[in-house]
Amino acid sequence: MPMSRYEREGGVAVITMADPATLNAISPEMTDELQAHFARAAAEARCVLLTGEGRGFSSGANLAMGGPPPMDEDGKVDIGQRLEKQYNGFVTMLRDLPIPFVTAVNGPAAGIGCSFALLGDIIIAAESAYFLQAFRRIGLVPDGSATYHLPRMVGRARAMEMMLLGDKLPAAKALEWGLINRCVPDSDLMNVALKMADDLANGPTKALGMIRRLGWASLDSDWNEQLWAEREAQRAAGRTEDFVEGVKAFAQKRSADFKGT
Repeated sequence: MPMSRYEREGGVAVITMADPATLNAISPEMTDELQAHFARAAAEARCVLLTGEGRGFSSGANLAMGGPPPMDEDGKVDIGQRLEKQYNGFVTMLRDLPIPFVTAVNGPAAGIGCSFALLGDIIIAAESAYFLQAFRRIGLVPDGSATYHLPRMVGRARAMEMMLLGDKLPAAKALEWGLINRCVPDSDLMNVALKMADDLANGPTKALGMIRRLGWASLDSDWNEQLWAEREAQRAAGRTEDFVEGVKAFAQKRSADFKGT
């Protein structure tokens, strides 16, 4: 039975984690589905939106999965195998998407589900949503890239508070901290998220993809590396048809009709 859905709304691919009985707990099987959906979106859409079905975005990894835990060569438990073989590749895929990525956080976003939510370029949360690094409550460490992106998003002190204390961070506080872009009434969430995604989908797709790659690269690049990356991306952007249309529209004082080419 599928644990996720893929739908197209114009240029926007809407991907929904769809296991509401578990608050969309993430399993390797769901991750495989999501990876296929995102690959499809990258090939045929101009923006992708990720959300959850029901009362939550995601409760994190599905701890009720059947079967024994993975073991290393010495016969000892090695839960890290799941990260190496499944989740790390997926979150890297999200980072490297060639199109803009919006997340609509409709409720709890916990554990690796929190990581998925916070990897969006634009993160829109319902007022009832919250973000939770729950790992310390079960004796594990944050994963799904959380230890990489959280300190860079909110600073070391706040990231440490989230990870070490494991307390819920309400959406309004997340907005105050600069962790998300919008906090909206629950009833407005999907309308706001779809409008944002549609606006991105109607933009200069190749340039927007370059912008998001430059934004991620800046987290690790030094000054000269980043200036060179900008120079290379600007050359590529300047050869797109959307650049020609954008300049023409500017000169003619009208809205640009970008085609994503």
